[in-house]
Amino acid sequence: MLSRIDETAMERMAQRYRAHFVNSLSGYKSANLIGSINSQGLTNLAIVSSVFHLGADPPLMGLIMRPHSAPRHSLENIEATGCFTINQVHQSIHRQAHQSSARYPREESEFDAVGLTPRFGERLIAPYVAESRLSMGMELVRVRHLEENDTLMVSARIVEVWLDQAALAEDGHLHLEHLDTVAVSGLDHYHRGESLGRLAYAKPGQPPLSLDN
Repeated sequence: MLSRIDETAMERMAQRYRAHFVNSLSGYKSANLIGSINSQGLTNLAIVSSVFHLGADPPLMGLIMRPHSAPRHSLENIEATGCFTINQVHQSIHRQAHQSSARYPREESEFDAVGLTPRFGERLIAPYVAESRLSMGMELVRVRHLEENDTLMVSARIVEVWLDQAALAEDGHLHLEHLDTVAVSGLDHYHRGESLGRLAYAKPGQPPLSLDN
């Protein structure tokens, strides 16, 4: 049976209760680790659930970050260096990934604190997560201020991708379940992905057709 919770009821919720409730409403979200580095060479790692697709041509990703009202080491590093990495979280590392959300001091690298390994490529100075099975190298395009809730939208271009070839289909589709990719709901609930199958391009007057036959 459905129950109605209106805006007034949400305003009356305790702050932490409301945070859990509203964050859960958008459903399953991707779990990613943002790798960055500052001008002194200190690495940083932060889990986020706000990465989203912006476009394929050019290949762009976006993410939402909180403003500089409190120390935001990842955002500061991204703005200073113009690059960062996005590393998908899989089941074997989700506990370490979650731990990266702790408020470590600036001088302590989350890589060391949570037991994950930085990996450096040739294109970017930002570190990848060696244990991740799908990673993207990103070059910053723009940081926009969103007046609605004083957050920041980071848009960035994908300049390279590292992935386990076992997940790559002939048509370019990625089978994320082959990578044990996990999703997150709310602030702290992690889930394994399970494929329900692919469906053909939808056309009026035709029923959904499976691509897995």
